[in-house]
Amino acid sequence: MAQAVKKQALGRGLSALLKDPENDIKSVDDKNADKVVGNIIELEIDAIEINPFQPRSNFNEESLKELAISIRELGVIQPITVRKLDFNKYQLISGERRLRASKIAGLQVVPAYIRIANDNESLVMALVENIQRHDLDPIEIALSYQRLMDEIQLTQEQMSERVGKKRSTIANYLRLLKLDPIIQTGIRDGFISMGHGRAIITIEDHDAQADIYQKIVSQNLSVRETETLVKNYQDSLKPKAEKTAKSSTFEVSTDEQKAIATYFGAKVDVKIAGNGKGKITIPFHSEEDFNRIIKLIKG
Repeated sequence: MAQAVKKQALGRGLSALLKDPENDIKSVDDKNADKVVGNIIELEIDAIEINPFQPRSNFNEESLKELAISIRELGVIQPITVRKLDFNKYQLISGERRLRASKIAGLQVVPAYIRIANDNESLVMALVENIQRHDLDPIEIALSYQRLMDEIQLTQEQMSERVGKKRSTIANYLRLLKLDPIIQTGIRDGFISMGHGRAIITIEDHDAQADIYQKIVSQNLSVRETETLVKNYQDSLKPKAEKTAKSSTFEVSTDEQKAIATYFGAKVDVKIAGNGKGKITIPFHSEEDFNRIIKLIKG
């Protein structure tokens, strides 16, 4: 207990230091900066503004209320992280859920780690820390990855090193952003999973994506069933191959061939193809023989 009291007293002491205009710390080179940066300090909630780089935009209200009850009873177990902007003015880097719950719990101050960083460093810290430590939905994670790539020009390989994830994993998240916005919202709201989204993304037509999404939701389809549905749709787009004609069972018997040969007075050749079509070849040996056959044909 004594240790906890000492720690709280230290936090209040450093908080008082930060409120002293003569000790306004703006960079790591300023006097007393080493006492502040990286330490846990009790900050007034009203002095903290939300980080515009914060990727999380959806917060479950019921979950926040449960956390608020826990905070009332036990306090904020894990401090938030902020960066100092100006005198007694801070910007949240990570911990927005804890900050929101602390407000609901009626707290006036909250424990915080103080960091001094430029905007890019703040962005990286916010996104990487949130990706690694918070239960972001797949779309929020994808947006975080995309923002890291856009804001500080990271490749997927470089991002893989930063966040400790395989490049293929990052690529799979980023591909979700190609889904129709309605489907992205469905993933964020928990109507379908990332697995469903990965199956749907192979379809380029957004109208077709939306149709399949509606079927998944209305029929409560599994990921495997969705993959089958998508495959059937894609197969329906392929050019239909000409159906191979069924092998003909039509045959000309030996007696029938002899009858034809006898009628024409020549050795007739009868050939039948697999589709039932065929031809009869009647040989002749002279012009006189040809004329004879013609008379037979004309009757």
